[in-house]
Amino acid sequence: MLNLWNLLFLSFVHFSSFSVTLGGVSGNPFTPKSSFIRYWNKEVHREIPNTHFLLSKVSPLTAVDSASFSKLAAHNNLASRLPSFCSSAKLFCFPDLSPSLEKHSKDVNFAFYLDRNFTNYGSDRLAGLDSFKNYSENDNVVVDSFRRYSRDSAGHKDQFSNYASASNVVDQSFNTYGGAATGGSGNFNNYNHEVNVPNVRFTSYSDDSNGHGQTFTHYTEETNAGQQSFSNYGKNGNGVPNDFTSYGKDSNVMGSDFSGYGKTANGAKDTFTSYAFDSNNPVNGFKSYGDGGNAAVDSFSSYRDQSNVGDSSFQSYAKSSNGAKVDFDNYGQSFNEGTEKFTGYGQGADGQSIGFKIYGRNTTFKDYTKKGVTFSRYSNESSTASGKVVVSKWVEPGKFFREKMLKRGMVIPMPDIKDKMPARSFLPRTILSKIPFSSSEIDQLKRIFHAGDNSTLGTIMLDALKECERPPSPGETKRCVGSAEDMVDFATSVLGRNVEVRTTQNVNGSKKNIMIGSVGKINGGKVTKSVSCHQSLYPYLLYYCHSVPKVRVYEADILDPNSMEKINHGVAICHLDTSSWSSGHGAFLALGSGPGRIEVCHWLFENDMTWTIADS
Repeated sequence: MLNLWNLLFLSFVHFSSFSVTLGGVSGNPFTPKSSFIRYWNKEVHREIPNTHFLLSKVSPLTAVDSASFSKLAAHNNLASRLPSFCSSAKLFCFPDLSPSLEKHSKDVNFAFYLDRNFTNYGSDRLAGLDSFKNYSENDNVVVDSFRRYSRDSAGHKDQFSNYASASNVVDQSFNTYGGAATGGSGNFNNYNHEVNVPNVRFTSYSDDSNGHGQTFTHYTEETNAGQQSFSNYGKNGNGVPNDFTSYGKDSNVMGSDFSGYGKTANGAKDTFTSYAFDSNNPVNGFKSYGDGGNAAVDSFSSYRDQSNVGDSSFQSYAKSSNGAKVDFDNYGQSFNEGTEKFTGYGQGADGQSIGFKIYGRNTTFKDYTKKGVTFSRYSNESSTASGKVVVSKWVEPGKFFREKMLKRGMVIPMPDIKDKMPARSFLPRTILSKIPFSSSEIDQLKRIFHAGDNSTLGTIMLDALKECERPPSPGETKRCVGSAEDMVDFATSVLGRNVEVRTTQNVNGSKKNIMIGSVGKINGGKVTKSVSCHQSLYPYLLYYCHSVPKVRVYEADILDPNSMEKINHGVAICHLDTSSWSSGHGAFLALGSGPGRIEVCHWLFENDMTWTIADS
């Protein structure tokens, strides 16, 4: 006998094939889009136009698929249909890469490939070369797995050149790569260049190898907000040279973690040159690095030089080693004060030589050996006479400006307002309400979205959840929303039901000089409050919405300064009360002054939006 749910579902599927007009909505009344239009028209004191930009973010699911996936979610079984769910609902998901036992005995040249699972490549190989060139370039989500690659090989070479450059979210995993290899080399050149969110993990890389060297040149340069992890790298290796040159240069908020690197190795030689050079807030951790090693030679030259802030931690570095030689030359010379911590450094070591030459002004040494350590030219000044010129590198021209600059005929720079997030859609509320949304339920979420332990996707989800759960700032009201209906509910709860939502029309003028055309003052230019919504990276479209008190909101035509033609219509918010902002906020670095002393304006970036009380 059919239960009530199945009867209703069959009736719904039959009815959904008809096109009707209901509540001003033409077409299938059961699609997420039709449902949202009716909801808007009921909750907001003005009908939403069919061409409104917000409708493009509503779930594209058909009525049938929406009901089907809602039923799966109700039974906690979405994971069984994840590829179909991600594709149909336009979500951000990672492809599943299962371990492969396939053997590859010949040289391989990979060019212009996309996501792949690389297992047993180059294993037991004698000489030869595998080359990855222009691999996974200009892609949105790149997920590659290298397992047992070049393992037990002799004289085998690997080359990664222009790998995954200019991609958005990159996840690479190197597990037991080059293990027990003899001779040969691995070269990473221009790897993950200009990637938005790189996440690369090297686990048991070159372990037990003999003379198998690795070179990292121009590795993850000009990237944004990523993480590199080296765990048990070169462990028990013999004569393994590793060279990091221009690693993480010009990157923004890049983190690297070296754990158990070169541990109990013999004759290891590691060189870090221009590592995290000219970067913004790089965070590097070296834990149990070179512990128990014999005759290791490590060199750090121009490490984190010219960077902004940043943090480096060396814990149990070269502990219990024999004959280690470590040289820190021009270390930590950031132009804005960062921190270096050396804990348990060289303890229990025998015959080591550790030298610090021109090291940073905010360096602390705790529980380190007093024997064999020399300090030369401790620097008590920043590496630039005037920090502002260099600081401006990390505050893009035009990102912040003063209210007086919003005048017709004014020529100003516009920052890069292009949306860097992968394209996604909201979920229907009927599905969203059945999916967990809490950091305490991260394991269940990882199961639903096929995110493994220590995976990039798992980290992305946890970071977003923690930000959503963060207590609001004083005077702030906030909420994370994953459906269009939830966004309407939050905006109307703050502003009332007579509201409008705006966004910048397109990205024309981005990263160029623009001319301000006609300027409109929202709410007559009165000091008001608004609800601003900014995207968070998550499998479905997720917005962090918060109330913004004491603002003035403007919209302005944006002109090409040469042709004087209109190229865009921008929305700008001017924050009049900045008293609670940090003194190190980018706005003050770019504009001068400090908290509470000036107003700060900025454009709405692509796909961000602001809600205000309607003018009429």
